[in-house]
Amino acid sequence: MDVDPMLSVTLLGTGSPMPDPNRAGPATLVSAGGEHYLVDAGRGVLMRLAAADLGAPDLAAVLITHLHSDHITDLNDIVTTRWVMSIEPAPLTIVGPVGTKAVVAHIVASLAPDIGYRMVHHADLGHPPPVEVVEVEGGPVRSFGDVAIRCGPTDHKPVQPSVGYRFDHAGASLVVAGDTVPCPGLDGLCAGADALVHTVIRKDVIAAIPIQRLQDTLDYHSSPEEAAQTAQRAGIATLVLTHYVPAIQPGGGDDWRQLAAAHFDGRIELGDDLHRVEVRPT
Repeated sequence: MDVDPMLSVTLLGTGSPMPDPNRAGPATLVSAGGEHYLVDAGRGVLMRLAAADLGAPDLAAVLITHLHSDHITDLNDIVTTRWVMSIEPAPLTIVGPVGTKAVVAHIVASLAPDIGYRMVHHADLGHPPPVEVVEVEGGPVRSFGDVAIRCGPTDHKPVQPSVGYRFDHAGASLVVAGDTVPCPGLDGLCAGADALVHTVIRKDVIAAIPIQRLQDTLDYHSSPEEAAQTAQRAGIATLVLTHYVPAIQPGGGDDWRQLAAAHFDGRIELGDDLHRVEVRPT
């Protein structure tokens, strides 16, 4: 991937916990000035990253919004692949809500046999995967290169804590919300931003399915209408929808766009995996 000085977002994975042959699990790539940040690490993330001409060694950091399994399914793959594909030691920085350190420690522990085999077989590795975990709750995240990152609390209860992230670069700003219902924390993060990436579910469709486990998802996700209202309140110029439940057929989504457009005056983007959106100052 060519170095682009602009702030951009690529929807690496737009799927959900339900396996889908067309959509990888939740993962969003934020790129600016040649730096790349991965938000969440769902199923198939490294395959989609490869399709974007990038690999695990290219990531400045991995940022986790919350610890639901579908958002961290392939974090172990990132840890291992970065370790074995980096010619020089390249510590992996993982940022996430409180609890992330324990989860990552368990992931690394589960890889112990593989780590041992590789260290015996490849003398140049010489050390376990170097991983640094930074737990956050709100406010500035440790500075990475030329991109300023801060986070804010979101509402995905009973999953807590959960956070969203804001990226500012060269006068442009982007918020990646993760799973949440409308809440003051997200509103604060979005204030003055140019674009918002928001996960969405079709509550009108799911409400008609008489399965309690599906019904349970209604109270801690946003609909396209609610995501649009959040963007409208903040004066966002571009709303990017992702994490579609139920899955959108490849090339589809016009009905989702129409639902959001009834509550939002700006540009609405959604699409298949690898859909890319440039974010410019407004």
